[in-house]
Amino acid sequence: MNTSAAKLQESYQQEGFLSPLPVLDEIELKEAREAFAKLEEEFGTEYTKYSLHNVHLQYSWVMNLTKHPRILQVIQAILGPDVILLDSRFICKYPTVKQADVQENEDHQSKPVTDNELPYVAWHQDMRYWGIAGGPVLSVWLALDDSQKENGVLQVIPGSHGSGMLPHRQATRPGNLLSVNQEIPEELLQVDKAVICPLKAGQMSIHDGLLVHASDANTSQRRRCGLVIRYVPTCAYPTEDPDRPRKFHATQLACGVDQFHHFSS
Repeated sequence: MNTSAAKLQESYQQEGFLSPLPVLDEIELKEAREAFAKLEEEFGTEYTKYSLHNVHLQYSWVMNLTKHPRILQVIQAILGPDVILLDSRFICKYPTVKQADVQENEDHQSKPVTDNELPYVAWHQDMRYWGIAGGPVLSVWLALDDSQKENGVLQVIPGSHGSGMLPHRQATRPGNLLSVNQEIPEELLQVDKAVICPLKAGQMSIHDGLLVHASDANTSQRRRCGLVIRYVPTCAYPTEDPDRPRKFHATQLACGVDQFHHFSS
């Protein structure tokens, strides 16, 4: 990577994200896409869109992606030499509107499906859900498909990680994919400052756990699939929350040495 570790760190600390960054070469991408296609064939797309959680424990090819040298090079530049792999999940936005996809009302009159009826991800911060203290959480989106505006690309508000944890509420618009259906009210955000993070397949973006981000519905005919990987420095530790107890059974030492042993593995 041409950009020095110091420059990466400076930009990440200022903006809260980095994108795009190269990871997989042509052969690696082809192998990953073929392996994922086998999971789609085995489990079906309803399952693979969100339920392939922590399968790095089951499939060596996924574990190899989470410890890819080009990913860890960037992660270590941001988090330091000693890093825990906290969690992984494949997320796929499949095309929800096929060509000529329509709905019929009671009078059998057709109407187009509107954007408000499609799944999306509301503005939120990852740290709201993680229960981690003592160090930052860094999230990777490793793209298996091209990620563009039309198929629901990641949107971020640069620098918003500097505002700390913001209030979340129940989302008012239907279709929010977040499991607890929360959102940050737009009146608290500078939505006009939002930028998109388009990626080519094989590239990645990374963002801080406090960065405000979202993604719109996939209104294209193309899938948007990626592997989300979350890392923390070994000094980080899980917090106690009786309202939302969290267990971290899938943690692995990604690189370096773990002198703290805060996570079960």
